[in-house]
Amino acid sequence: MSVLGRIFISGLGWAFAGPIGGLIGWWLGGQLDQSNFGSGFQTGSNGSARPSIRRSAQTRSGDFAIAVLVLIAKVLKADGKILKSEVEYVKQYFIQAFGAESAQEMMVLLKNLLEQNYYVYEVAPQINRHMQVAEKLELLHVLFGISAADGQIDPREIEVITDIAQQLKISTGDFKSIQALFVKNDHQAYQILEITSDASEADVKKAYHRMAARFHPDKVSHLGPDFQKMAEDKFKAINQAYQDIRAHRGF
Repeated sequence: MSVLGRIFISGLGWAFAGPIGGLIGWWLGGQLDQSNFGSGFQTGSNGSARPSIRRSAQTRSGDFAIAVLVLIAKVLKADGKILKSEVEYVKQYFIQAFGAESAQEMMVLLKNLLEQNYYVYEVAPQINRHMQVAEKLELLHVLFGISAADGQIDPREIEVITDIAQQLKISTGDFKSIQALFVKNDHQAYQILEITSDASEADVKKAYHRMAARFHPDKVSHLGPDFQKMAEDKFKAINQAYQDIRAHRGF
C-alpha cells in the first residue's frame, strides 16, 4: 500500500486539517469517495454516512510527504516556469523514495498544487505547530535534494528555499549545513559541521559529536524507512566532513 494510502487505514494526520488540508481537499474528497471504510463510518445528523477522521498531532510519513509536495510546488515555480525535465526529475525522485504507486498519487497531487496560488507563510505555521526540528531539517534536506536533481540549483530556487527555511524557523547554521551538502565550496566540510574554518581541534570534535547526535537517523524513524534513509545520507555526510577535516589537519 502506498504512503498516502496508508493514512486512510490508521486515521488521518494533521496535514488534512488547516491551510494544507484546504489545498488538498479535492484529493481527500476523491479518496474518501473511492475508499471502503466499513465500520469507519459514522452517521451524520441527516442520516447519511460520513467517514470518521481521527486527527493526530504526531507527524506521520504521509503528513511529511504532503508537506514536501506543498513546498516543492513553490520551489518548482521559483523561476517563473516549470520545465518538463524538472517534473520528470521530481517524479523519479518520488519513485525512488516512495515507490511507484505512491509516486503516481503524489504527482497527481503535485500537478494540482502547481495550479494553485498560495504563499509559504500560509502553510508554515501549521508545519511549525506539528513538526519537530529534526523533521523540519529533513524536510529542508528533501527540498534541496529535489532542487539539485538536475545537477544544478537555480539561484531563485535557493531564494525560495531560504524563505521556506526562515518561515519554518530553521537557524542559519542548520540551513547552511544542509545547503553545503548540495552547493559545493571550499568550506563545505566546516559548514556541514556548522563551524568556521579557524575552529580549534577541540571545537571540531565537539561540533562533530553535537551534529552526529542531532541528525541521528533514529530521530526520524517514525516517518518510515524512506525518510530514515535520507537522514542516514545526512549522517554519513557529517561523518565524512569530520574525516575530511581530520585528514586535512592531521589529527
